[in-house]
Amino acid sequence: MQLHCPLPGSSSDVVQMAHGAGGRLSRELMEKVFLPHLSNSLLESLDDQAKLSLSSGNVAFTTDSYVVSPLFFPGGTIGELAVYGTVNDLAVGGAVPEFLSAGFVIEEGFAFADLEKIVVSFAAAARKAGVQVVTGDTKVVERGKCDGVYITTSGIGVIREDVAVSCRNLVPGDVVILSGSIGDHGISVLAAREGLSLQSGLESDSAPLHAMIAFLLDAFPGVHAMRDPTRGGVAAALNELASASGVGIELDEDQIPVKPEVKGACELLGIDPVSVANEGKVLVFVPERGAEPVLEAMKAHKEGMHATLIGRVVAGHPGQVVMKTVYGSRRVVDMPLGEQLPRIC
Repeated sequence: MQLHCPLPGSSSDVVQMAHGAGGRLSRELMEKVFLPHLSNSLLESLDDQAKLSLSSGNVAFTTDSYVVSPLFFPGGTIGELAVYGTVNDLAVGGAVPEFLSAGFVIEEGFAFADLEKIVVSFAAAARKAGVQVVTGDTKVVERGKCDGVYITTSGIGVIREDVAVSCRNLVPGDVVILSGSIGDHGISVLAAREGLSLQSGLESDSAPLHAMIAFLLDAFPGVHAMRDPTRGGVAAALNELASASGVGIELDEDQIPVKPEVKGACELLGIDPVSVANEGKVLVFVPERGAEPVLEAMKAHKEGMHATLIGRVVAGHPGQVVMKTVYGSRRVVDMPLGEQLPRIC
């Protein structure tokens, strides 16, 4: 990777307040750091808006902000996280992601070398996800007003005509499929932030899920709902869907994959793995007849090779998630009150 900093006209190798003032240094920040990695025909005009040509059909639109600490963690960076998180939010709505916007809030004094590493990872993630970054913005704030870099991304995708997924579509008899192990992202970020050593080399699961989701929808278009369990983990996602659909959900703890190092860290911290954030997992809700084709399709992809059926939707205890534990007892899986591990996405 060839670095382009410090910027011409700048006497420092860190971001200064003048880089956010809208003048020559702001222009150079875009031309020397962002455009070399994100450039495409739609972005190069540097207009205040992108003029898009979309495929026919309904459009999905989403937005999210990313404030992870640290900015670089095992298995990813804030740049990758910002792309994949938005791409996945579109994909679980049955949409094919096409375009992203990117807003960077940068702290005064942040090193250009680190900023470019983030932009490089952002650009690589966009290429991997097959989306174009077509518009964006940068702002610089005073020292101490931002933890290095914050990123806000918005995404647009075209919804497949043969798919109608919604958090309100769950019905008793649906099965709940999880694409793989939970808690990897949250624990990886925590370990990096606190300087903890995980002997197994645990990494974040940050990944784009759109290709796997498209494949499973090809195999069984009748999926009722999908959700990527990010903040609040599986617990928050399942409670949201149970409440929205007015149904109950019953889980089998034995079937929920949790890596030993994640389980150990959660036991040490006194937190529940089902409440820890993920950035490369999806929950899929399908009629029972769709379980086999969906599982087969998911297992054909790296991101879903450990997919498993973890529970069912029931008519009883509407709005509530209940877990059958490894000891044979039953417990309520509540909606988390807040983030148990702060600044992880």
